[in-house]
Amino acid sequence: MMAEAGAGGPRLAELLALGRRLWDELEASTEPSSGAPAVQEKVRQGLDALQRAAAMVAQLELFSENEELEEIASADLKFMLLPALLGALTLKQVDLSRRREHLESAREHFLRFLKLCRNYGLGSFQLSPGTSSEEGAGSPSAPRDPSQANLVAMALSRTAKIERYKQKKELESKLASMSSSVESGTADEDQIREFYILQIQKWIGTSLEEIESIEQELVILRSRDAARPAPAGSRGPSRPPRAPVKPFILTRDVAQARVFGAGYPGLPTMTVDDWCEQRLRQGVVSTPQRVPGASDEELQKQQQEKEEEEDDEEALQKARDWDDWKDTHPRGYGNRQNMG
Repeated sequence: MMAEAGAGGPRLAELLALGRRLWDELEASTEPSSGAPAVQEKVRQGLDALQRAAAMVAQLELFSENEELEEIASADLKFMLLPALLGALTLKQVDLSRRREHLESAREHFLRFLKLCRNYGLGSFQLSPGTSSEEGAGSPSAPRDPSQANLVAMALSRTAKIERYKQKKELESKLASMSSSVESGTADEDQIREFYILQIQKWIGTSLEEIESIEQELVILRSRDAARPAPAGSRGPSRPPRAPVKPFILTRDVAQARVFGAGYPGLPTMTVDDWCEQRLRQGVVSTPQRVPGASDEELQKQQQEKEEEEDDEEALQKARDWDDWKDTHPRGYGNRQNMG
């Protein structure tokens, strides 16, 4: 395997070293914003170098599911970090329009790294069941009670976080004490092998933390996308306007409503216009003949004159009847008070 790695020449090691150096510079950067052009340029260069290195590792087939950790050359162990570094640099991108895409891509890189570590028996870790069906296959079966399952998951997650934090501090202390001898070339093969394995174990903890953070952010992004109103063009056809609903009155009994009305007094059963039309049809009310072109005032005057004429004719007729009666009845007719 060492010969295959050497076939790639120093080019592969240089690409990995460049990606690692850019990552370290980004972590130690004092730029006020991660979106600064200088920062994003380092992110782009680091991703480019690591992607080229990962393609070369895949072409050389440095790692296989059918081999043990002891079969990997010590100098080749550092190339196992490529997927984890790719995931970490992918998260450094700040294009908000592609944030969900970057999160999912980084998660795939971290999962690929964790699967590679699991195949070689490196590290003891457990992924949440919802992360990946393939990755969560090794996790113990969860209780059937959902509430109990949540409590167990929370307890396991808290315990795992505390344990990872302790391991991270121990690993960082060991790596700091060994880095000078490895970088200077004075370390022997066993020390180099232990140094790279410690680095892999450190990145296992980092990958687990990043995956958990990514899952939480994806939930927020999905909720935001679901709550966002759809564009006007994507909406379905508008509903036809509803027909006006007739007002109705609730009564205790249908028959009671028919006989006694609505059940309380004073409820009008028809409008004034309906009543007038009904009276006109019955001939109770007559409408004055409208003279073409006559105004309402002239119409009222005509009606008043007609009523006065009718009153005059009636009074005249009464006077005539009274005169006729006096002609046939002498004065004092019918008075019997002074008869004796």
